[in-house]
Amino acid sequence: MKETDKLLLSNKAWANERRLVDPNFFGRLVNQQRPHFLWIGCSDSRVPVSQITGTDPGEVFVHRNIANLVIASDLNLLSVLQYAVEVLEVTHIIVCGHYGCGGVQAAMAKRSYGPLNRWLRDIKEVYRRHRDEIDALPLEARADRLTELNVRDQVDNLIKTSIIQHAWKDRKGPWIHGWIYSLTDGILKELLAVPPGSPIDPIFAFDFDFDE
Repeated sequence: MKETDKLLLSNKAWANERRLVDPNFFGRLVNQQRPHFLWIGCSDSRVPVSQITGTDPGEVFVHRNIANLVIASDLNLLSVLQYAVEVLEVTHIIVCGHYGCGGVQAAMAKRSYGPLNRWLRDIKEVYRRHRDEIDALPLEARADRLTELNVRDQVDNLIKTSIIQHAWKDRKGPWIHGWIYSLTDGILKELLAVPPGSPIDPIFAFDFDFDE
């Protein structure tokens, strides 16, 4: 049996089990998608969003990339963000990193990874800004601290977007959270929570009244 065939069989078993437990489950999914959460996380296969949060399909809108980055020029991320905020009107956005992140570890190394170098540069910039703090730590703790700082930086990048600022002005939402996940015990921890309307550095603040 091919490895992919195993996935298809597992899917059928899961779908059958769902229908037995809740005959109307798939009908509800077809009729609407109204998640309260947007999850921006790492692509790492060891961090399955639904499983670690105990949520069902339809409850979390998900975007994943290497090292959970929020990059101003990433049209994919911005498209997901705009849809989640303006169409789905999510009330919470969670940026979630995880200890043992391969992207963070690669960014700390001097090895060249080809095209991936451009993506990792944003994490290297976080390292550069906090180098003194990180390098003062024991070697085994440095990647974990950079992972936490990276989450905080990506939360800050979200706040700098016009999408978030406009939503804060228009509907007083969403909240933005920075979380970290531990592979060793499966526990999520909140690093920070930013309420709507929080202060924004004036250089990054948009004047929507001027645009109108």
